Amino acid sequence: MGNRHHKRGRAGTKLSLAALFVCCGLLASAAAAADCSENAVTLRGDWGQARFSVEIADDAAERGRGLMFRESMPASTGMLFIYDKPQRASFWMRNTLIPLDMLFIDSHGVVKHIHHNAIPHDETPISGGDNLLSVLEINGGLAKRMGITVGSELRHRAFADLNPAWPC
Repeated sequence: MGNRHHKRGRAGTKLSLAALFVCCGLLASAAAAADCSENAVTLRGDWGQARFSVEIADDAAERGRGLMFRESMPASTGMLFIYDKPQRASFWMRNTLIPLDMLFIDSHGVVKHIHHNAIPHDETPISGGDNLLSVLEINGGLAKRMGITVGSELRHRAFADLNPAWPC
């Protein structure tokens, strides 16, 4: 009889371990889904990881206004410009009051170019290159301070169906 309890105990332990693995998998899936919310992006690279709360600019009017007339922006926030399809992206700083770093991102979520410290009110075009799906604007100087580099990967649901380098 003692052996039966011991065997049942092992089966219970195996069942408990299986349940634990299922729970861990569900928690990991929930964490990944939370990382891929509409209003946040996560960047990673050899330098580490960073998460930014973002406003989305995904139509012509929102992209045209961007961060104009803002007097400040919290350090952990930014604006993610999303295009309908990959294209050439070029920005300027008309009516923009704060310096910005612009991270130009391809359809796989890979940073292809970084323009550091765009000058407020400067109307000189800032080109990020071709075949870009999005641009992330963050506070000027932040990309260098954090060590964010070309080749860094961005995770956001906008890339979910496009063979992303860092899937949700």
